[in-house]
Amino acid sequence: MKKLEERILQDGNVLGENILKVDSFLTHQVDFSLMKEIGQVFAEHFRDTGITKVVTIEASGIAPAVYTAEALNVPMIFAKKSKNITMTEGILTAEVYSFTKQVTSTVSIAGKFLESSDKVLVIDDFLANGQAANGLIKIIEEAGAEVAAVGIVIEKSFQDGRSLLEAQGQTVLSLARIDRFENGKVVFREADL
Repeated sequence: MKKLEERILQDGNVLGENILKVDSFLTHQVDFSLMKEIGQVFAEHFRDTGITKVVTIEASGIAPAVYTAEALNVPMIFAKKSKNITMTEGILTAEVYSFTKQVTSTVSIAGKFLESSDKVLVIDDFLANGQAANGLIKIIEEAGAEVAAVGIVIEKSFQDGRSLLEAQGQTVLSLARIDRFENGKVVFREADL
């Protein structure tokens, strides 16, 4: 997605060898018009696949996921990173390691929101090592639902997330694929779209 790549080049900051900071439009402050366009791109690509739910993980995946769900006219569910006192029964959980935060979290979704008849599109902000998407896939499968595909806003293709997911038979669609960071700059590889 050319507009997304241009925004990454304009406002993204490369930190170290493999961190991209995009807090001015995705991971802290949200550019709703860009997120809406991202949602429409995902929805257009998956419109004819029978998606019944969109699932993401809090917090940075929520904006692109909600706009994708809106464009598909289906509910959006986000996995919570901390259990609250109202989540008391039928909770589905998975352990997820965050590459950026360098911590493992137990993420959870109330099982009542996923049914065996659901066909789910997983949306996330980044794909690095694939742990967030993999955790969501485990929860969705535990509910007996089907994972239709994984949609990623920004993929770091030099890390092994895509190969991990594809080895499990998952379809992965990334809107911006980073091949490498070179001298503090982002170098893209051909995106899926």
